[in-house]
Amino acid sequence: MSAALETSLLQLYPALEAVAAPLRGATLAQAQVMTVPAGTVLFDERQPCQGFPFVLSGAVRVVKAAANGRELPLYRVLPGETCIITSSCLLGRADYNARGVAEGETTLVFLPRGQFDTLLASAPFRDFIFGLFAERIAELMQLVEEVAFRKLDQRLAGLLLGKGRVVHATHQQLADELGSVREMVSRLLKGFAEQGLVALGREQVEILDPTGLRRIAAV
Repeated sequence: MSAALETSLLQLYPALEAVAAPLRGATLAQAQVMTVPAGTVLFDERQPCQGFPFVLSGAVRVVKAAANGRELPLYRVLPGETCIITSSCLLGRADYNARGVAEGETTLVFLPRGQFDTLLASAPFRDFIFGLFAERIAELMQLVEEVAFRKLDQRLAGLLLGKGRVVHATHQQLADELGSVREMVSRLLKGFAEQGLVALGREQVEILDPTGLRRIAAV
């Protein structure tokens, strides 16, 4: 790993900088740097977990796939964040139960399992891992609540409101974020347009009546 990459890694993951220098140096010497193109499947269900990724640039989209091809987005891993499913698989010696896909060109520092275990002996790194565990679990609980208790039109209205006045996304991309199918999202968007709430264009949705969307989202 070059000095510039190591500097970027420590800036994004300050918990590593808090690790004793000899331990950190010996551990990172075993790490691998990889850059993958958009759409690369970084891990998949029932695959063994070989190590721990630190994201330097790009993002990793973690989804739960169904047999019919539908996907339920769980969360995204951005630079400076960690993947809770990878952490749990390493800690529990279990295979993956979700899929991780690169969003855009993504650069990772991959730490083999043995070095991950070694770093866990350091309190700053251990506290960092378990702190993010708590954050991710809270996010996943919110997702479960939305899927279980909120109607799709409410969730779609809330999603649109969180993306600005003009949403640059295809109907399929919106469906993927909601864990739904394109046909249902297209039908709802058409209904929103007929009510004057949005204007539909090519790969974009313009919000015309945010107050009306908020009423739907809050029902």
